[in-house]
Amino acid sequence: MKFIEIKFVTDNKEEAVKIGNMLLDKKLVSCCQIYPIESHYVWKNERCLTQEFMAVLKTKKRLFKQIEKVIKENHSYEVAEIIANPIVKSSAEFLDWIKENTI
Repeated sequence: MKFIEIKFVTDNKEEAVKIGNMLLDKKLVSCCQIYPIESHYVWKNERCLTQEFMAVLKTKKRLFKQIEKVIKENHSYEVAEIIANPIVKSSAEFLDWIKENTI
């Protein structure tokens, strides 16, 4: 079984919490951590600086498409940042915890 960490960013904490709770309720993720961040980027040919919130999710790789769908359906951005990275090393106990808390 393969495990991943997914990141998504919103412009307000409430949206990040709402989406994170939806994913937890559906047992698509075992954890949602939310951090305030400062984002520097280009959008529609304009330099931008925004205070945002990054949610970091722990889950199984096979659940990515379902998680992506929930995020996109509930996200306010025109283009939502949704990035998955493999968990290449972790304790067996932590991976067992992810298994036990996701479908």
